[in-house]
Amino acid sequence: MILELADIRIHPGQNAAFEAAIASAASTIIAQAKGFQGYKVNKGIESPERYVLQIFWDTLEDHTVGFRQSALFTEWRGIVGPFFAAPPVVEHFTLVTKSA
Repeated sequence: MILELADIRIHPGQNAAFEAAIASAASTIIAQAKGFQGYKVNKGIESPERYVLQIFWDTLEDHTVGFRQSALFTEWRGIVGPFFAAPPVVEHFTLVTKSA
C-alpha cells in the first residue's frame, strides 16, 4: 500500500466550502480510481487554511499514472483547485511499521 500525502493551503475564509468540496470530490471522484483504498482529510489548528489530505493507493502507479493521467483527475482538480492558494505539495510513502 502507498500513502499519498498532499499538503494543501487554501485561500482564507474558504474553509467550509473547501471542506464540503474535498469530501464530496474524494468520495465520489477519486473513489472511482483503480487502486483507491480510502482517504483522510485533516485541518490545521495553528494554520486553519492548511489541510493534509491522505489517500491510500494499492500502488504508486495507481496514483501517478492511473489517476493523474485520467479524466477523473481533471474533474477532481476542477472542483478543489479553485480553493488552492498555492499548488499542493505531494509526496508518497510506504509503511515501515504499524501499531496494533
